Amino acid sequence: MSRDAAIVEAVGIRKLYGDVCALDGVSLAVREGEFVSVIGPNGAGKTTLINVLAGLLRPNAGTVRFKGRDIGGIGPVRLARLGMARSFQLVSIFPALTVLEMVQVAIVARLRRGRRLFAALAADREVREQALEVLALFGLADRAELPSRHLAQGDKKLLDVASAFALRPEVILLDEPTSGVSTRDKTAVMETLVAASKRIGIRAIIQVEHDMDIVFGYSDRIVALHQGRVLADAPPEVIRADEAVVAAVIGRPPEWRPT
Repeated sequence: MSRDAAIVEAVGIRKLYGDVCALDGVSLAVREGEFVSVIGPNGAGKTTLINVLAGLLRPNAGTVRFKGRDIGGIGPVRLARLGMARSFQLVSIFPALTVLEMVQVAIVARLRRGRRLFAALAADREVREQALEVLALFGLADRAELPSRHLAQGDKKLLDVASAFALRPEVILLDEPTSGVSTRDKTAVMETLVAASKRIGIRAIIQVEHDMDIVFGYSDRIVALHQGRVLADAPPEVIRADEAVVAAVIGRPPEWRPT
């Protein structure tokens, strides 16, 4: 695959929930090296789009491809084995697991040792060493034995992302990576995430994010959704200059501009 070819591509995606059309002909292409943010008001279809890209939902129409392969409805496990992973709020699902165990679960899944999950967590040296390496990348190694529920909110977000990174994906999908994080800590979360991406060799990042300072500060491209359709797909400076997009998608008056 050439560098100019799309590593992730959605063409004419339409997704219905009964009579409600969540996505109406959405198309986008993400190429190697890109950090793409998906923005829009509540109900615009952002999370539905991420779920379609992650293989959780099969579109009613259109196609979604990863490295040229149709992945519509493939499911997150098979998709992760192909090289694309999505971060989930695993701390809320497994609050009793330690920080180390959270990452070990992802590694056990990648190595297909799930039949002996908890035995592998306790006794598998390879799994433990790989998990500690991932935690070190995210600055969490010193809290490896801490129950994950005791982490600060920003660190919980980092742990969720670290668990996805432990799958060693080529592309990662992030759904609100800084939600619930204090304004002071949001930049630290993003800086850690981007640095870890470069160290691990992530080929592309796709995120849904509400914080416009984060979106404009880190994105190569911004895809603006409105009522299930792509209203704009452009670099940050183009989105910033388009008063109609700012008003319709971000929901603020045209005179607002991100700093």
